[in-house]
Amino acid sequence: MSYKNALSTYKETKIKTAGQGQLIVMLYDGAVKQLTLAIELLEINKSGKIDPGKIEKISKAIMKTEEIITELMVSLNFEQGGEVSKHLFSIYTWFNRELVEANITQDASRLITVRDMLSELRGAWSAVANQSSVDQQSEAVGLNIAG
Repeated sequence: MSYKNALSTYKETKIKTAGQGQLIVMLYDGAVKQLTLAIELLEINKSGKIDPGKIEKISKAIMKTEEIITELMVSLNFEQGGEVSKHLFSIYTWFNRELVEANITQDASRLITVRDMLSELRGAWSAVANQSSVDQQSEAVGLNIAG
């Protein structure tokens, strides 16, 4: 098995065995990674001769981020999440609007703002996912941490 196939199999297994919180964190990781790539390519294009090939890569990275955010939007559970879900939906809608505008205008500052906010949300989701994981492990082994 080649390295590329092994890596692909590993990623697929990781996704299939991840809990819901971990999947959300993975989506955030993907969005942050794509925006970081777009920002780096924009900075390169601004500092020198504009490369049309980079413009296409920038656009693809931004559009992948939009797709990830849309996936986050459709995964919201408004019945269980209540006000939090409504607020997240509004934030995600704003993110996608900013990304469309940033893609059209090639505005790195908008991308940086969205990326930074996604990073903050990622941190919060990671804490929730880790706590849920600890709680599930405690229940699985029959521990009562509360005493």
